[in-house]
Amino acid sequence: MTDTASAEDGRPIRVLIVDDQALVRLGFRMVLEAEPDLHVVGEAGEGESATRLAVEAAPDVILMDVRMPGLDGIEATRRIVAANPAARVIILTTFDLDEYAFGGLRAGASGFLLKDVRPAELTQAIRSVAAGDAAVSGRVTRAMLELFSDRLPASGTSRAGADPTDVLTPREREILQAIGEGLSNGEIAQKFYLTESTVKTHVGRVLAKLGLRDRVHAVIFAYENGLLAR
Repeated sequence: MTDTASAEDGRPIRVLIVDDQALVRLGFRMVLEAEPDLHVVGEAGEGESATRLAVEAAPDVILMDVRMPGLDGIEATRRIVAANPAARVIILTTFDLDEYAFGGLRAGASGFLLKDVRPAELTQAIRSVAAGDAAVSGRVTRAMLELFSDRLPASGTSRAGADPTDVLTPREREILQAIGEGLSNGEIAQKFYLTESTVKTHVGRVLAKLGLRDRVHAVIFAYENGLLAR
């Protein structure tokens, strides 16, 4: 077990499992219940129930299937995040770089995982997301954005009105661009000759100033605002 992320107050991380297949839910539950710092607080087989349980059970992290009858995982994610901006959702998908996974990230999810993810990777992702980090690497997220780049503004395209990055210092803007390029904190530290703790502080300030949930959404922001070359 890693020490990456447990709930800050020391209590187990509360997880809600959402998938329309009972066997999939059972498999995830067995993996999670084997970990002392993870606690399954409920299961749902479709989006409406997931939205309700996200309020009633108050999970820290929600594992969300995207393809479900009725209310799908993307709309469920959008409603959950709208009702509780602190909610952390991990999208579950069958195919890598799946359009539904991209839609889930745009709806407010903090990352995505393939359904055949290894148990150790699943538990690590949950701990990371509970700590406020992303469950996918910047490079994977950037590949997703490149795959759907026709939906985003071209590089250098400025939006109407004030530049939202005006709130950043020159260094913070460099950090944002580096995040968008998929660099880890260690790689950013090497690029700018900084310590990792300093980079972590800069990243936190960038996210706070721009109102971004995590690194995944920082990458999306960088693309949508034309900060990265295509």
